[in-house]
Amino acid sequence: MGEADEGGIARKWWIKFKDESVFAKYTPFFVCLASGSLNCDTFMHFISQDVHFLKAFALAYELAEECADDEEDKLAIRKLRKRVKQKLKTLDSLVREWGFELPEEIITDDATVKCTDFLLSTASGKVEGEKVLGKIETPFEKIKVAAYTLSAISPCMRLFEVIAKEIQALLNPDDGSHLYKKWIDYYCSQSFQESALQTEELLDKLSVLLTGEELEVIKKLYYKAIKLHVNFFAAQPVKQQTTVPLSWVKDPVEGHLTLFCDFDWTCTAFDSSSILAELAIVTAQKSDPDQSEGKLTRMSSADLRNTWDVLSTKYTEEYEQCIESIMSSEAVAEFEYEGLREALKQLAYFEKKENSRVVQSGVLKGLNLEDIKRASQHLIFQDGCRRFFQNTIKSTNFKTDVHVLSYCWCGDLIRSAFASGDLNAFRVHSNELVYEESISTGEIVNKLESPLEKLQAFNDILKDHSNDEQNLTVYIGGSPV
Repeated sequence: MGEADEGGIARKWWIKFKDESVFAKYTPFFVCLASGSLNCDTFMHFISQDVHFLKAFALAYELAEECADDEEDKLAIRKLRKRVKQKLKTLDSLVREWGFELPEEIITDDATVKCTDFLLSTASGKVEGEKVLGKIETPFEKIKVAAYTLSAISPCMRLFEVIAKEIQALLNPDDGSHLYKKWIDYYCSQSFQESALQTEELLDKLSVLLTGEELEVIKKLYYKAIKLHVNFFAAQPVKQQTTVPLSWVKDPVEGHLTLFCDFDWTCTAFDSSSILAELAIVTAQKSDPDQSEGKLTRMSSADLRNTWDVLSTKYTEEYEQCIESIMSSEAVAEFEYEGLREALKQLAYFEKKENSRVVQSGVLKGLNLEDIKRASQHLIFQDGCRRFFQNTIKSTNFKTDVHVLSYCWCGDLIRSAFASGDLNAFRVHSNELVYEESISTGEIVNKLESPLEKLQAFNDILKDHSNDEQNLTVYIGGSPV
């Protein structure tokens, strides 16, 4: 669609705040709508809110028209108001054209009320941070309020148009089977695009004579309008199970939060195997002169370093070969879950073979448990990692369980790394070293070696919370599968 003048205020603020639209696009509502799987009742609830929005928009345009000083501006606003009133008048038939029926009883959402109250308060001259104008009399006061009103309308229209266009781009134009295609096409239509553009052009024109302080008010109104609509989309009652990125927790309530995370490269800045390797070499250097009786026989520090280098090189080379053998040489037309599982089985076989090679090499033999715990305190965490978990656990909105799912060879290393800072409540699911009198034998108790085993652990944990009414599950890091 055509854009407002590149230097216009509407264009400027959309560019500044358009990233907020991402939070709307990835709500469960729009993810399900885009896929065509959205429950019809949810969609009709969403559409029913249009009645309240259209009434508020019509009244806001009417108030803005009264405030506009120029006859040309009044006429332009009047046309926009007539379009809204016409849609309100024909909404029943429009919804039937989309293939649905409006419910007889329309209940207003709290999120809808917040949007419409904000719009009508702004159109009445009641703007947060502004002196209450009372009776709006002078031409300049009126123009200012008209500009404020359009700054509360403009981003809402742009948001609908942008999201609809992004969804439309994902669809096959020749496939009419998508359940919500007509709704998507409506918000991509030339008529709707013209209304959005005209609103932006009017906002630009009415803002020309405003002061820097008043333009700052417009900026805040524009941003708040976007945030309120994002919250509106997030508040839609999607009942079907949906996997989406988590951007924030809306309207926190008491409930249960199950938080999963990987360890290596997610919590830490490097792979934990490297610290175990370095610890093994340092331990070997200390014991090189003294391989006395009663101690586990182990290789020298020089042989150990060489063995680690060989293992690391082989792992890298064979991992690349494994991935190359899994990847198809032909373009994949569509996602195939069974094909993915077969590929992950091959990856699991590779990882188990490599772990067996590590055990057979003896490089993990002779590690002292206390040394491992001390070494964990030197792990470098990703910026903000500890603080994030501390704040999450302290939150009173949720009872929180944190599960670390890791391929790490040593669960003690992970547990010790989180032992400080009120993080000792973490539940660690990983492989474990075998000890004799606190000295590692070189053997590993294999519990979590592959993506499929991680998926199984993930599902088993969730079964324990399947009856929780308010259960939020969040996975941080790589995919659980």
